[in-house]
Amino acid sequence: MKLKTLAHMIALIGAAAPALAQQAQSSAPMQRVEITGSSIKRMAVEGALPVQTISIDQMDKQGITNAEQMLRLISANGTGADNMTSGNNVFGADADRVSGGGSFASLRGLGPSGTLVLINGRRIAGYGLSGKAVDLNTIPLAAVARVEVLKDGASAIYGTDAVGGVINFILKTDFEGVQANASGNFTEHGGGATRRLQLIAGKGNLDTDRFNVMAAIGYDKNDRLDSSQRSFANGFQPGRGLAPDTTGTPVANQLTGAGSALGTGFKLPGDPNTYLQAGLLSLQKKCDSVAGMQQYATGLWKDVTSPLRSTYSCSYDYGGDYVMQLPTERTNFVGRATFQLTPEHRLYAEAVGAHTNSLAILTPAQISTTLAAGNAYPVGGQYYQDLSAYIPTFDKTKPILYKWRAWPLGDRTQKYETDTARLLLGAEGTIASKWDYRLDLSHSFSRTTTDLVDGYANTAALYKVLGSGVVNPWAAPAEGQSQQAMDALESTKFYGRLQHGKTTLTQLNGSISGELFNLPAGAVSGAIGTDLRRESYQFRQDVDATQILLAPGNGNQDRVSRNIKAVYAELAVPVIKDLELQLALRRDDYSVIGATTNPKVAFSYKPTGWLMLRGSANKGFLAPSFGQLYSGRLNQELPNGVTDPVGCASHPGDPRFCAIERLDYFSGGNPKLRPETSKQGTLGFIIEPSANFSASVDYWAINVKDRILNRTPQVVLANSAYLQDYIHRGADGVIEYIDAGWINAAGLKTRGADVGLRGRGNLPGGYKWNATLDGTWTQSYQFAEFEGQPYVEYVGNFYTRDIYLRWKHNATFSVSRGDWSVLLSNLYRDGYKDQLPDAGKSAPPAGFNPHVSSYTTWGLSGTYTGLKNTTITVGIQNLFDRDPPFTAHNVDEVVGAGWDPRVADPRGRSLSFDVKYKFF
Repeated sequence: MKLKTLAHMIALIGAAAPALAQQAQSSAPMQRVEITGSSIKRMAVEGALPVQTISIDQMDKQGITNAEQMLRLISANGTGADNMTSGNNVFGADADRVSGGGSFASLRGLGPSGTLVLINGRRIAGYGLSGKAVDLNTIPLAAVARVEVLKDGASAIYGTDAVGGVINFILKTDFEGVQANASGNFTEHGGGATRRLQLIAGKGNLDTDRFNVMAAIGYDKNDRLDSSQRSFANGFQPGRGLAPDTTGTPVANQLTGAGSALGTGFKLPGDPNTYLQAGLLSLQKKCDSVAGMQQYATGLWKDVTSPLRSTYSCSYDYGGDYVMQLPTERTNFVGRATFQLTPEHRLYAEAVGAHTNSLAILTPAQISTTLAAGNAYPVGGQYYQDLSAYIPTFDKTKPILYKWRAWPLGDRTQKYETDTARLLLGAEGTIASKWDYRLDLSHSFSRTTTDLVDGYANTAALYKVLGSGVVNPWAAPAEGQSQQAMDALESTKFYGRLQHGKTTLTQLNGSISGELFNLPAGAVSGAIGTDLRRESYQFRQDVDATQILLAPGNGNQDRVSRNIKAVYAELAVPVIKDLELQLALRRDDYSVIGATTNPKVAFSYKPTGWLMLRGSANKGFLAPSFGQLYSGRLNQELPNGVTDPVGCASHPGDPRFCAIERLDYFSGGNPKLRPETSKQGTLGFIIEPSANFSASVDYWAINVKDRILNRTPQVVLANSAYLQDYIHRGADGVIEYIDAGWINAAGLKTRGADVGLRGRGNLPGGYKWNATLDGTWTQSYQFAEFEGQPYVEYVGNFYTRDIYLRWKHNATFSVSRGDWSVLLSNLYRDGYKDQLPDAGKSAPPAGFNPHVSSYTTWGLSGTYTGLKNTTITVGIQNLFDRDPPFTAHNVDEVVGAGWDPRVADPRGRSLSFDVKYKFF
């Protein structure tokens, strides 16, 4: 459905309304509140915009202990690589190398920068290290009352970055007493336990005491979960189309090269081929004698990695050696004081803070030695590996080049430490009994540091130690290294601060709303407001990261800032009885980008007491982030098997062109980026045939132009005919490196529908039941990498950043009586077409299933409130111990081997408890 057609349908419904209008049923007076998606205070009933509400009670009963887990309850959130597990990755052109410690939301799969995360309707600074969006680890769940999710774009209300929607964490504001809360979630198979402690205290009643002071503190901890603790995390299943594409193994494979023992290539007796790698264990057919190693599955990757490299090499299941859940500790704090000056006016001050520690743990560094680097194994070294018994041309008078997974250095471990805070001062109230106002000033910051705590070494010093021959690269981890070797390696290791980043946000908000005048159908309400912001970002390497082997990070970014000045207006117009229009207009002026004006129109119409029609149409404008504009130039590398389409066509079979090993590329910011612009709309209905049942369906459509994408080296290569300026070749035509980075790509089009069901009733014996379902059906998600290229459909297909599933839902069914209640919950994620082995260039093995199955889990919990001031909840998550569905995706580009963390939870069946005690 085209957006223009959607807008026309909205207009037609508005035009037809007079013929259908009926008198509204009377109802008792309700308190006016501000609902997410509007600046006008009104009755808290269903309106023109689709808003999902998640209570803290729902989270507790489903064993949810942090905001990242809460995203599972939002079916409209993307199925992408924005979680902490997927973010723990430095491989792949799309990997954000400075967000490994963060967790982000992505409504409609439009990315974290297109989703606005608020606390009490106000902004908070983005993640300190990357500056791209709010890190969900900083959300203080200890004081959260509920979460409201606006699934429609809200650029005209909240700002230009609310293209995908808004997630508004609403805090408790008038708590009295003292309440302690302890909860935990423990897995049946070990690892991955989560714990949470919370304490909240408040004093004062605004009505009688004219003040309320409240403070809350929370602490939660997530234990580490390793792939070795789950049998499904197995990256070596070649019969099903999955095997690791690497020859960087704990027991090294030898490489060819001029001046080395294997020369520029070798032949074996009776074999005309010239091979480029060899491993002693492979030649002996003993690769699997070392834990985590196997004979390289040459047939599975023959068109990606040349058989000349892999036939006599071992591989290493590094995908099966990943950390599935990062060890994390969070401490959150909220303090709020509210003073009722008069019945009409109140002042408030609010402080929100968070401190987060997390460890990002990667497999040991992979090293490919060269003569130029001086790290080849020397002739005469005590561990010199002579292959002349297998390879007649082996020259033991020459040094050995090798590829090695440097296990004695340890796992590459990065410690992320984030401090986030926001201080807000405000006033709100009513003027002349009809004008509601709100004015607040806030300042927030987020600062993140990265320390290297293991697995990283100073490159020059490490290469010197390797070149000395004291380290045995052919020793299995079970055999160990000599003390002399371990001491020498330890002397090369780098410990300490690598980098830090900081974002700040200072904001002045003011709005006033109320009834303007009367129409025959009722009063016209309006709101006007202003939003003044100053944002800044800086990123610095504390040491020269280029001197540390495989250290993550971006280029330095000196402090940059921008001012945003915005004014907005909103009207709620009762056109006729039961038909209301919401009209909004916002103008934002960015100091370094320019100005934009974005309108929004929405309607709600009740032709009968049991039916409401609603819809909206609006425009959006997403300014590029500081990192996208200004991040420094960074040198990275691609994994094995990259193909040069131009060079391979003229040099068929030549691995220098057809199976390039570890190709270098550069990435960085682009100060010439244009903002993304969008048009989006919704059209839906709510039916409520009785007070005990309601159903809603909202069809949505979003079009985006000038989409800001990371121009990956793979995309540059695939479009080499158009992007030759970005591909740098040597005199022999071999690619030396590629320029990549951020660009304004072509557009994006996505369509779908949100479905909501609510039911309640009575059962015999005094029991009550309640049921809910929130689901999202994605009809289409299409985009093109470059202008002029055809749009490609991604729904139901594997993709390296997000997986756009056809259907997702979360459902609950509860039964209660007296002090007891029982909740049954269900999470469902649709299946999709799997990634093809060998990049789809050859027929997959017979055991390959081209379809990844759906993923569904059930949870069961019971709650008892019969003890004085106490609430106890005990539950089982993943009741039937469902493993993640198998996928043949290889770990490069997206974390996971044999499973995918974007879709499934690796923890398995777990037992949860939650205990609340209110002292008085």
